[in-house]
Amino acid sequence: MTAKTVLIVDDEAPIREMIAVALEMADYRVLEAANAQSAHSMIVDNQPDLLLLDWMMPGTSGIELARRLKREEATRELPIIMLTAKSEEDNKIQGLEAGADDYITKPFSPRELVARLKAVLRRTTPKGVEETVEVDGLLLDPVSHRVSADGRALEMGPTEYRLLQFFMTHQERAYTRSQLLDQVWGGNVYVEERTVDVHIRRLRKALGDAHQHLVQTVRGTGYRFSNKG
Repeated sequence: MTAKTVLIVDDEAPIREMIAVALEMADYRVLEAANAQSAHSMIVDNQPDLLLLDWMMPGTSGIELARRLKREEATRELPIIMLTAKSEEDNKIQGLEAGADDYITKPFSPRELVARLKAVLRRTTPKGVEETVEVDGLLLDPVSHRVSADGRALEMGPTEYRLLQFFMTHQERAYTRSQLLDQVWGGNVYVEERTVDVHIRRLRKALGDAHQHLVQTVRGTGYRFSNKG
């Protein structure tokens, strides 16, 4: 299984280092940012699986960054654990209302942090990212990176696979080409929006007559994955 990426956002380097060591020992890939501004650009470029976010930082606070991330379409579903020295009930409520998935008060043991992190990732990971997902006989297995239709293996390129995985884990929602570029290609890749159309066409071809209808064109918007007509 691919290692999960965790971005640690804390202005205190010794705390970042302590957390990074604990996470790397638990087989996580670690990124670090000292402030909210650099954290935001790293999130767009690297698309981490989880954010460990310090409450009190100079400039933009952790709570402000959490609110911003939850407002933006591309980062709305990013799990966030707030790190803070504040233990009062009001602050916990404020953090959770800003969109944090959990809250851990300093000082904490690395073991407790890793356990909480695993629990949040378990809760927030949709099927199809770590577990097999199936729609109308179309089966995607993320562990083996295989796709089959009614028991028959389908051949497709890596971009088509990532597109299909994104669609199958985000069904019944219309996405613009720009949103698909951010989610599938990544925010730091500069390609034409029409590139999406080319790969959608290839994906439909790979799915064949029985399943290509699942990738629907939404006029004036973009595309949607749905088994409803």
